[in-house]
Amino acid sequence: MELVLRTATSDEMLRLLIANQIDLAYTLDQPLRLPSLTLAVNVPEPVCFVAPAGHPLADKVEVPLDVLAQQEFLLTERGMSYRDALDQRLAARGLSSHPYIELGSAAACSRSKGETWEDAIRTVDGYVDAIVMRHPVAGSAIEAAEIAQHPLINGGDGARQHPTQALLDIYTMRKEKGHIGGQTITFLGDLKYGRTVHSLGYFMQQFGNRMIFASPEELRMPKEITDDLRAKGADIVETSDVKAALSQSDFAYVPRVQRERFPDEESYLRGKGSYIVNNELLKCAKKDITIMPPLPRVDEIATEVDSYPGAAYFRQAHNGMYLRMALLGLITGRI
Repeated sequence: MELVLRTATSDEMLRLLIANQIDLAYTLDQPLRLPSLTLAVNVPEPVCFVAPAGHPLADKVEVPLDVLAQQEFLLTERGMSYRDALDQRLAARGLSSHPYIELGSAAACSRSKGETWEDAIRTVDGYVDAIVMRHPVAGSAIEAAEIAQHPLINGGDGARQHPTQALLDIYTMRKEKGHIGGQTITFLGDLKYGRTVHSLGYFMQQFGNRMIFASPEELRMPKEITDDLRAKGADIVETSDVKAALSQSDFAYVPRVQRERFPDEESYLRGKGSYIVNNELLKCAKKDITIMPPLPRVDEIATEVDSYPGAAYFRQAHNGMYLRMALLGLITGRI
């Protein structure tokens, strides 16, 4: 069974249910009750409001609606069930919410209303000390950095690069093994669309590590990257023999198959589940191999591997918090 979660407005949920494009909708709204739909579960849902520790309401067990309405909120856009539930409850008392920022879909942003790329970057640049940007278009981070006056961190640009993930990966490698260089790392699975492997490959070359690229033919590391790495002196082996690769590797780096980057569903299904790391496969691996997928995972690593001492992925994710804190501190002059 594959579980796919998505967020949508109540209207969009209704449309998807009627079109049989989703199996189940979870909402606080009542209008989804139609003769053609079945109410599977109907339970009370507590709603919690979160405030900073020093906020005047932070130590209150209950807050009257008229007091709550006077606060500035970080809210989802109108049409989302939690937002609508709040607005309806306040409206019944003749009150309204006052969002400081509304978080919504791309359809609600100024970009969808005709704002140019350059204007969007310049506007955001005026609000902040640094910009962290994730964008679906490859190369977008470079373009944005040329426009912005403040430091810009690439949080992932399409299928191209994800440098901060690579930084936390090498930090994790050092914590796990005590050093970074002179080791063998197998990149396993989706190397074509997995932008984290593209960035990490360049770090591995700089530290003198041997790299094994193990993947199905259709998900091989892009040729321009392997050519560039080899031109820089990287030691690279390309193979489809996973067991042989893992038998000589100190690390296995296992990105998920990037469903959102495939041109069509058929191509994704062909690549999905190509290589799965499980306890049986680990029997063929080098002793004390460290497993490092850039979470989230789908099915590329079986949950039975979680108890293996070298399964570093949750430690790896935790390290990302400190690495990114340090990076922000460095580029803004705080440290």
